[in-house]
Amino acid sequence: MDLAIIFISLLLLMFFAYRGFSLIFIAPIFAVLAAITSDYTSMPVYSELYMTKAAEYIKSYYPVFLLGAVFAKIMEEGGLAASVAAKIVSVLGKERAILAVLLGCGVLTYGGLSVFVVAFVMYPFAAILFKQADIPKRLLPAILWMGIFTYSMVSLPGTPQIQNIIPAAVFGTTTWAGIGQGLLASILFFIIAYVWISYRSKSLKSKGEGYGKHTLNEPENNNDELPDWRLSSIPLLMVIIINLYVSNPFNWSWAFHWDQNSLLAFAPLKLSLIASSVAKVQAIWSINVALLISSIVAAYIGRKKLRRLGGVIHPINTGAIGSTSAVLNVASGYAFGCVIAALPAFAMIKSALLGLSFGDGPLFSSIITTNIMVGITGSSSAGLMITVGTFGQEWLTWAQQIGMSPEVLHRIICIASEGFDTVPHAGALVTLMAVCGLTHKESYYDIFVLTLLKFSVAFICLIAYMLFGLV
Repeated sequence: MDLAIIFISLLLLMFFAYRGFSLIFIAPIFAVLAAITSDYTSMPVYSELYMTKAAEYIKSYYPVFLLGAVFAKIMEEGGLAASVAAKIVSVLGKERAILAVLLGCGVLTYGGLSVFVVAFVMYPFAAILFKQADIPKRLLPAILWMGIFTYSMVSLPGTPQIQNIIPAAVFGTTTWAGIGQGLLASILFFIIAYVWISYRSKSLKSKGEGYGKHTLNEPENNNDELPDWRLSSIPLLMVIIINLYVSNPFNWSWAFHWDQNSLLAFAPLKLSLIASSVAKVQAIWSINVALLISSIVAAYIGRKKLRRLGGVIHPINTGAIGSTSAVLNVASGYAFGCVIAALPAFAMIKSALLGLSFGDGPLFSSIITTNIMVGITGSSSAGLMITVGTFGQEWLTWAQQIGMSPEVLHRIICIASEGFDTVPHAGALVTLMAVCGLTHKESYYDIFVLTLLKFSVAFICLIAYMLFGLV
């Protein structure tokens, strides 16, 4: 009966999320429902378990959401993001429209912009380019997703996106973990996207289907003066370079070194520190420093356009407000998963998932488990956070017992989080389709095929590790 209630609560969460209900509101309700037949009483589950776990997540990751959102809004409203995107699109042209969209999305995402800002920035350029090349518009959500949410978000080493930061806090790694695995996965994601969308474009064109007649959210050519693309690229590069210097993943003697004893000064205050050591949080600190400095530089470069829109205060306030909703959404999904994982009935499920193996390490278990959680929540970040929070320590202990580097575990889990996150109820997917002015009926077929194809990437990386020891 207890297991049945857990599955019912999961199904209800998926159903209501798909119907558009806010996860912030429904997650605690269904978390309490899941525990209704357990030994735990309702209000303690809500106030002491659910809210504590949500608070832990917000404490650790809110600065990343805040600074990332502010940086993205300054880049967007200052015209810097559009300038870089326009340059990539103009250089490659309509003859290489698919390649231009994939690269443009990747550059902006890897440069530290929020994935949703990248979607809003790239959509007008991509739509105009597809229209010029007469490529069916219904392929646009699929190619935008593959450019924004795959290789540049989870697999390229050093990417400042939250999906690459979450495992670092548990495994004590950095955002540069698993360089070999990350590069392999990035190449695979890119090839899958390029080959499939190119094939579909030619196939549909041979049947007489072109861009099509669309009226919803159709972009217009915007001739607004934009900053020089070379200057606009500087903040994007700074995020990557500063993060590399401050996080110092390769232990360079000349790069920055965090004081590993800096938390000891807080001991007399009797604080409930979530981080047990500096190593657990230095990756987050490094990203925060990189985003803050890059935001200041971006604001200076885009100052002329920002002045016309009311000054830098607008993107700062807009980004801050937007980041609150974003972090609460992900924290709600994480807290829901923590409640489920704490229930006695879940022990059987947890044991079964931990028992999955292919070879002698935790990688197969981590891939399957991550995809299950991502599919349930419809979010790579929420699913990843639930997975790492619930199973991370067991996987890390298992890896250490067999001499496996935690860097491999970090990267494989990140890659796996980009498997089933394109389920129909995924919030990011619904948002992306709305931006494009398209529906599931029009565009989901190609996204579904790509979901099946990208699901295989983590397994290919697992095989590469087993055969060649690729880290």
